[in-house]
Amino acid sequence: MIVARRFTLYSHSCIISTVKRILSFYIIREISSLFLLGIVIFTMVLLMGRLITLTDLVVSRGVPLADVSRMIMYLIPSFLVFTIPMAFLLAVLLSFGRFSADNEIVVIKASGVSLLQIMPPVIACALVAVLLALGASTIGVPWGNSAFRDLSIQVVKQNITATIREKIFWDDIPGVVMYTDHYDEGTHALKGVIIHDGRNQDQPMTIFARDGVVSTAPGSQALQLSLYGGSIHMAGTGGLYRLVHYGEYVMTVGEKGSSTSVSRNEPDMWLSELQHQIDDPGTSEKNRLKLQAEFHSRFTFPCASLVFAILAVPLGIQNRRSGKSGGFTISIVIILSYYVLMSVGRTLAEKGTIPPVIALWIPNVIFLGIGWYFLRLASSEQNLPQFPLKKIINFFRRSF
Repeated sequence: MIVARRFTLYSHSCIISTVKRILSFYIIREISSLFLLGIVIFTMVLLMGRLITLTDLVVSRGVPLADVSRMIMYLIPSFLVFTIPMAFLLAVLLSFGRFSADNEIVVIKASGVSLLQIMPPVIACALVAVLLALGASTIGVPWGNSAFRDLSIQVVKQNITATIREKIFWDDIPGVVMYTDHYDEGTHALKGVIIHDGRNQDQPMTIFARDGVVSTAPGSQALQLSLYGGSIHMAGTGGLYRLVHYGEYVMTVGEKGSSTSVSRNEPDMWLSELQHQIDDPGTSEKNRLKLQAEFHSRFTFPCASLVFAILAVPLGIQNRRSGKSGGFTISIVIILSYYVLMSVGRTLAEKGTIPPVIALWIPNVIFLGIGWYFLRLASSEQNLPQFPLKKIINFFRRSF
């Protein structure tokens, strides 16, 4: 009798173990397919704004299609930082929404598997999403931004006769805006030139010139602007102002390692560069706070996938009647709320109101707490708070 009971318990344990393993693969397959589809869709949506500008380079400025394709490739990592958590959130919401609508959640619970016991495969998928987003944030973004900037300078240099136009403010060089009354495409001569050089944000310059010539700096990938008969107006910190009149002024743009090169903004820097600038005693407090905010943001948003995994499961199960449209609406609401909190946290961090290490992680902590609370309610068969959620969903449905 005792042997039979032990055998029965062992058999039941084996069955539960097998069910959990099959269920885990089933959940992973369901989330993965929707996750990949979501990445493609969200990335294409974000690319649409840039595609208009990049298409104009091919059509009106004669830039080779291969260069434009490389530009698109360099832009993708900066989009993936945002689209990966967004796609993962939507994938979990839609997957568990379908499970609930088809009564598969009821069958799973009836087989002896609780809601908390089906979380490991979701967490495993979330960790993969976190690693992908971290790779894009810490490696892909600085690589892509730097490569995009260098290729932009090269494209400008190779297509200079097509890019510079008369009586139009020309901003193809990052950080530089130029205006000219007349431009001779044959000799590359300029007349009536105004240039705003904002690459050094602490000391922006406005340059006026009677004449000028655009050429390529010898032995480098830089543009060289030779300006004649003009003045330089410089504004500094503390209300400082400086005026310089010159007969000839040579301005070089894009040459690596020079003081006149295109400055590297915070998103262009590698983590080691950010940390070096933060530790540099010569860095001003204002810039140090911005650098610290950028450093922590490289980790906070990629980790949102793990937070969204906890939050999306109970919401997806509760959203059985609304279907895919309801899941998409909820994901938009969550993403917008998260972005608002992240923007507020970053602003407070850059102003020094709250330390960046705290301000940038507040959204993750808040959403993790809400997700854990909802998960506990759903696992104990309690209904989630419905009234605010329905009001928000209805509002967004009317808006869209």
